[in-house]
Amino acid sequence: MAHLQLTALAGGAGDEMEEVALLGSYDVEAGPVAASDEEAGMRRVQVRVAGMTCSACTGAVEAALSARRGVRRAAVSLLQNRAHVVFDPALAKDEDIVEAIEDAGFEAEILPDSTVSQPKSQKTLSGQFRIGGMTCAACVNSVEGILKKLPGVKRAVVALATSLGEVEYDPSAISKDEIVQAIEDAGFDAALLQSSEQDKVLLSVTGLHTEGDVDVLHDILKKIEGLRQFGVNFGNSEIEIVFDPEVVGLRQIVDTIEMESNDRLKAHVQNPYLQAASNDAQEASKTLHLLLSSLLLSIPVFFIRMVCPHIPLISSFLVMHFGPFCIGDLLKWILVSMIQFVVGKRFYIAAYRALRHGSTNMDVLVVIGTTASYVYSVCALLYGAFTGFHPPIYFETSAMIITFVLFGKYLEVLAKGKTSDAIKKLVELAPATALLLLKDKGKYSGEKEIDASLVQPGDTLKVLPGSKVPADGVVIWGTSHVNESMVTGESVPISKEVSSPVIGGTMNLHGVLHIQATKVGSGTVLSQIISLVETAQMSKAPIQKFADYVASIFVPIVITLSLLTFLAWFLCGWLGAYPNSWSAESSNCFVFSLMFSISVVVIACPCALGLATPTAVMVATGVGANHGVLVKGGDALERAQNVKYVIFDKTGTLTQGKATVTTAKIFSGMDLGDFLTLVASAEASSEHPLAKAILDYAFHFHFFGKLPSAKDSIKKRKEEILSQWLLEVTDFSALPGKGIQCWINGKKILVGNRALITENGVNIPDEAEHFLVDMELSAKTGILVAYDGGFIGLIGITDPLKREAAVVVQGLKKMGVHPVMVTGDNWRTAQAVAKEVGIDDVRAEIMPAGKADVIRSLQKDGSVVAMVGDGINDSPALAAADVGMAIGAGTDIAIEAADYVLLRNNLEDVITAIDLSRKTFSRIRWNYFFAMAYNVVTIPVAAGVLFPFTGLQMPPWLAGACMAFSSVSVVCSSLLLRRYRKPRLTTVLQITVE
Repeated sequence: MAHLQLTALAGGAGDEMEEVALLGSYDVEAGPVAASDEEAGMRRVQVRVAGMTCSACTGAVEAALSARRGVRRAAVSLLQNRAHVVFDPALAKDEDIVEAIEDAGFEAEILPDSTVSQPKSQKTLSGQFRIGGMTCAACVNSVEGILKKLPGVKRAVVALATSLGEVEYDPSAISKDEIVQAIEDAGFDAALLQSSEQDKVLLSVTGLHTEGDVDVLHDILKKIEGLRQFGVNFGNSEIEIVFDPEVVGLRQIVDTIEMESNDRLKAHVQNPYLQAASNDAQEASKTLHLLLSSLLLSIPVFFIRMVCPHIPLISSFLVMHFGPFCIGDLLKWILVSMIQFVVGKRFYIAAYRALRHGSTNMDVLVVIGTTASYVYSVCALLYGAFTGFHPPIYFETSAMIITFVLFGKYLEVLAKGKTSDAIKKLVELAPATALLLLKDKGKYSGEKEIDASLVQPGDTLKVLPGSKVPADGVVIWGTSHVNESMVTGESVPISKEVSSPVIGGTMNLHGVLHIQATKVGSGTVLSQIISLVETAQMSKAPIQKFADYVASIFVPIVITLSLLTFLAWFLCGWLGAYPNSWSAESSNCFVFSLMFSISVVVIACPCALGLATPTAVMVATGVGANHGVLVKGGDALERAQNVKYVIFDKTGTLTQGKATVTTAKIFSGMDLGDFLTLVASAEASSEHPLAKAILDYAFHFHFFGKLPSAKDSIKKRKEEILSQWLLEVTDFSALPGKGIQCWINGKKILVGNRALITENGVNIPDEAEHFLVDMELSAKTGILVAYDGGFIGLIGITDPLKREAAVVVQGLKKMGVHPVMVTGDNWRTAQAVAKEVGIDDVRAEIMPAGKADVIRSLQKDGSVVAMVGDGINDSPALAAADVGMAIGAGTDIAIEAADYVLLRNNLEDVITAIDLSRKTFSRIRWNYFFAMAYNVVTIPVAAGVLFPFTGLQMPPWLAGACMAFSSVSVVCSSLLLRRYRKPRLTTVLQITVE
């Protein structure tokens, strides 16, 4: 992309110069984020964490993980019940991570690697090859010399005694098959034995019924080369395998198990997301079981207290004595004890774990409140049994509190499950099976239905009409239309023909297609989208820090308020500050004060605060993905709401990025055909889009209507013609910021801007200058051509604006956002384009590094600046901006510099991104308001502040019900974001359409 350098005074030059500067300063593999370099060689794992209930729990887990030696980074998601941990495998192991979480009082389980889109931990692989046919040291030197010359090979050592060679190579530059081929071409036999790469995967096996079946499976697995280790779980009919993907493929392992067992055993790759959904369903089922158990035991307690005294026969039975106890009290004691210590066991365990590590959570409050009520009731019952004076007992209080809390927890689990619906929908896009076309001696011999997760790069797949594309690939036969709306948000079906790329998970509509798989597994677009959405949902928005801080001090404050409430009411009663009639129903001021104290403990809810932000962020990122707007984290989502400036790159962002020649003007006696042949010959050495536009124009001028109609034939014929038609070029060089120069027929030719032409002493005629100015004023780029020291002509190139550009710019202004255009183009062309789209603030003739300086100048007064660019070309500016938006990413969505990835090449998504951010944080603020207002209002009411004036007293069981529903209400509030609809531009512009 760096060969043709048109000047900063020529249209589109900004982008052209960007590409050269970026090739020197920007490492595409490493990306602009320093953290990626620091974490090279680190292991990334996701851990399922059970038992977390609020922000205090996530803080405890993060603290425990961060304290472990070797752990670089840890992020914990309350909603997903997951921890994402990055650690140094030389200092820590998976077991250490699990141990750290379990020591913090929670259950932990490492999820299979397939649930994490694992970046390569190393840029090179080490492969061990068996080399046959070597007889002496000369053979060794020969093989080593050949290997070291191969591109991508870092190191090669060959041992004659063992007939082995160890090669360190970059798998992105050279494959193991190419290394084997190179050795064989040198006259030796070669085969890969093992490599340093390994994959771990979980397989479910059907047919494992007896120990004999397990033994058969063991024998089969032991014989598979490249299989490093395996573990069979007979109870779950699962095997976890670690294998070398350079030696053996996953499909080969599955096929071997099936064939060697004579089809008795069948292995299937477990979908990690379905497994996670199964875990969520199990949690919901477990909570429901506890709720029903508590409810079944609580109903009799409620009836004994409230209903039975009004039924004479039952009442007389309940007041009968069994020893010193009334039968009614004894029954309540037994039933409530089961609720308190069997059903409520989970609260005690969670509270103990939290307290053991110096933290507090909602479970601590529930345990304190219910235990206080239960212990008092037992003491009162025993006191009455042995003294004859029977104070009131409140067994039903602890029973009802536990029942209501479990009910709230069950509703919360169901609601939280709905927040991740977007991930589930994305996972469901991937088809379960694929039709593999089998080859025999280079010809297709049949087809076989296989598990879609077993598709390998290079496989030829058949896609029927109405079925989904199983993997990313390229069409090699057939034509059709494919609906890509489910992945990119593009509603119009896309035409596909030979050489067209296809995206896994999209729907084939009409014709049959044969595709060659290019990306599978975590490399597919769909997997990258899921990974981005998951990462965003794992990240914390800065506003969450407030909730985390409040959660850390919330429980101690509530316990203190509860004690103060008890002391205040008890001391006032003891000193006679209020009438005895107030506490008469409770028998004495101690019980009267205790009920207020328990209500305060039980009604306070830290969960609502902790759920306010993550639930909203999770729903918003999912909704954004459904609309083709991928958010990389909660922090990006938060910054976007305050965007004041949106900076647009011109070429490829405001314009379509499809340069076409509109004018070719001769200012010498040269024939137009000869002129175009001369310029095309010079431009043929460049791969730049503008050079390509000139080459295409010249080709069509000479050969239009003289080629066969079939596209493949045209392509082959065009290559043949170009090699014969173009003139020979020597000493080609690109002059950054100016253009190109080379020699043709022994004469110097210059193609570029005014500066290039005038620097070489070539005079530009006034007529050509006027013609050039007119072109620039009409938003066209002028390219000047000089040959053999004289000016011979110029070429006009235009890049049409996107149809929605002007409306989107107007819409941003209505939203209070100032659009700015920054380009390397000349002022006249830039101002002409800006006038057409309605942008007032234009920065022209800006070098690539200068775009980042423009952004920093706008940030000086604290303004939030967004940059909209087309990916890697604009990466310095995208990284410098507060909010970087990479637009039109299409299938290449792994853009490190951007905070937002807009899958569609449509500027309307810029408005969607900002609007979604504003709507999300408006919802988060409402969530915080409700959560704070709930605690601020209900805690004083529970403490009895209104009792002296209104006689209103909140019983503890009612306080438990309020607490249970407060967190559910916050989650439901966040779920309202699922109803989000993209803003219609007519609405944004306040236009009434007749």
